[in-house]
Amino acid sequence: MAATGHISPRGVRWPLLKHRRRLVVYICAVVTLHVTGIVVFAAMTPIRWQDLVTFGALLACGGVCIEATRRLGMPAGVSRDLLSAWWLPVAFLLPPLYALLTPIPLQILIQKRVRQTVLHRRVFSGAAIGLSGGVTSVVFHATVSEPSALDGGSAAPIAAALACALLFSLINTPLIGVAAYMANHDIRWREVLWDRESAILDVVELCVGTIVAILCSISIFLLVLALPPVMLLQRSLLHAQLQAAARTDPKTGLLNVAAWQREAETEIVRARRTGENFALLLIDIDHFKQVNDRHGHLVGDQVLVEVAATLRGQLREYDLVGRFGGEEFVVLLPHTDPGEARQVAERLRRRVGRMSVPVEEGMVRVTVSTGVAFGGVHGDDLLTLLAAADLALYQAKALGRDRVCLPAPRRPGPAEMTHADEHRRGRGEHHGRTAARSHGPAMASQDRLKGC
Repeated sequence: MAATGHISPRGVRWPLLKHRRRLVVYICAVVTLHVTGIVVFAAMTPIRWQDLVTFGALLACGGVCIEATRRLGMPAGVSRDLLSAWWLPVAFLLPPLYALLTPIPLQILIQKRVRQTVLHRRVFSGAAIGLSGGVTSVVFHATVSEPSALDGGSAAPIAAALACALLFSLINTPLIGVAAYMANHDIRWREVLWDRESAILDVVELCVGTIVAILCSISIFLLVLALPPVMLLQRSLLHAQLQAAARTDPKTGLLNVAAWQREAETEIVRARRTGENFALLLIDIDHFKQVNDRHGHLVGDQVLVEVAATLRGQLREYDLVGRFGGEEFVVLLPHTDPGEARQVAERLRRRVGRMSVPVEEGMVRVTVSTGVAFGGVHGDDLLTLLAAADLALYQAKALGRDRVCLPAPRRPGPAEMTHADEHRRGRGEHHGRTAARSHGPAMASQDRLKGC
């Protein structure tokens, strides 16, 4: 597992200190616990040349896989690997000290040869993996008296190895997940702790790691046979991630325009066939150019990342959210009536308005303007809905920004104007009270929607 990339604001010498205090304390606590474990077990562990040879061989295999990844190329956003295939055998076959040490050289190699990221993230990632491996090693050695029993084909040691491999994942995932949640409260816990694709990959990693451990316990030379299949699995995993990366925007991780359009058109066709309601939101960050001009494009990129995370965290799993280009985002809301769509748009506007991005001078805050269009009301196809939402967004900008607007109604002709005037005189006050009652919860704040 490799930490995701992060862009630090311009001029920030210590990016870690720009995060929330709780996150800083948590990262420091995990790293301190990892270092303490290394010191304690170093004092308790006798050094044997057989252990050093096994440790070196497994590290070398991990290094070969990392180098192969570098040669294949790994774009930003692709972060899964099969390095567990090498540090799980270390946890099973060697004393816990080696499991604590294993991530350090491999993370350094990733940082130097594959992808550079903010240093504290790389250090934290290594510490979390080291702690997970150390605990796994302690539990396995307490359960299986002799690790070499793995080569006998006995069911009990193999079952213990599989259980401890699962324990490794159950420790490492929450350690990383807590940090991710502290960094961004808008992220869903389910996204951090449970994802179907990630769960499948975890199972593959644990099985491969256990198989490599069994082969290595039979003979260290069998690692030569294990290395090519692991590299092939890594290559296929990378190919799948590259396919996913082709659908996503590299800065925000949201769907890119082409992928969003394909999925949105499919969803609209389905909704029209079943007669279900749906809505489209076009969201634009207000005065984004001023953020770039005042704080630099790196801060602007971080604002995009935070806004994207906020939008994703406030939407349902089946809502389609993508980056439309520049500072614009687009959302398709299936199974959503007009009242619910306005509520969602207002909630997103308020949530982004409370968001802050740390910079050297303090905090950067932004607002968003949103245009809303309803399927079947403002159009039946994607292009018509986008045009309607764009007109509503333009109206929100013209009325002062930081608000939600609907498309302006079509201007009636003279005959329609006369009829409308008579109609309003007959129902004016009653209609106004009724509209205020019906739209109160959905419109949130009347001043934001005035004239929209």
